[in-house]
Amino acid sequence: MFFVFDVETVPDFPFIRTVVNEPDLEEDDLLIFASEELARNSSGFLPPMYHRMISWVGLWVENSGKPVQKVSWNGDDEADGLNKLFDTLLTYKDFGLIHHNGRGFDLPLITYRAMKHNIQMPLRLSHYDIRYRFSKVNIDLMDEFSNYGASSYPKLKHLGQLIGVPFKQTAEGNEVLQMYRDGKLEEIEHYCYEDVMATYVVWLRMKFTTGEISKEVFENLNERAVGKLKEIQAQNDTKESSDE
Repeated sequence: MFFVFDVETVPDFPFIRTVVNEPDLEEDDLLIFASEELARNSSGFLPPMYHRMISWVGLWVENSGKPVQKVSWNGDDEADGLNKLFDTLLTYKDFGLIHHNGRGFDLPLITYRAMKHNIQMPLRLSHYDIRYRFSKVNIDLMDEFSNYGASSYPKLKHLGQLIGVPFKQTAEGNEVLQMYRDGKLEEIEHYCYEDVMATYVVWLRMKFTTGEISKEVFENLNERAVGKLKEIQAQNDTKESSDE
């Protein structure tokens, strides 16, 4: 079984204040200051250590690519969210992972936050099958399409455009923080679900392209997956309209 997943976060402002020693700055000013001090990228997006989790969504799929079950969480009690994620992962003993930039962000974040809350992670996440750089059961689409960094890393939405399946990714970057401040946790979870389905759609196309699944199986699964993705996007559009 594979677990296709994505995590949504906001900056951990109390922790950031202690790191940069700026106890009195307003949050937005603190974020700008911290981005200059701590970010290792041109976008200014903080490394995973400085975030906290507010939502996650996962989709269990069989090795054949058939989806089995969607699971999710959102909230302010991060420890509760971590425990529910780990309990979910313990559903299957030898699960694999599918994600986009999970190695670079989501998995380190989960480890940092588990350490913060003194929560033990499933042992499987530390297994060689998962930790190995070229693992066939811990699939990061950024690694797969860049040949493990030999080429440039693709954005998920650009992969969607390439295959003619647009991914809106409305809640990108600091939009998540504003949505969180507006109390829109359920909406954040729903956008997270869109990213998970988008990741699943790209993974399916990759498996067909590389000859790992037949055309008949792919067309059946892909039609359902794209249909579900469009349904999620339509629900997101409805939520946006109702908020205006």
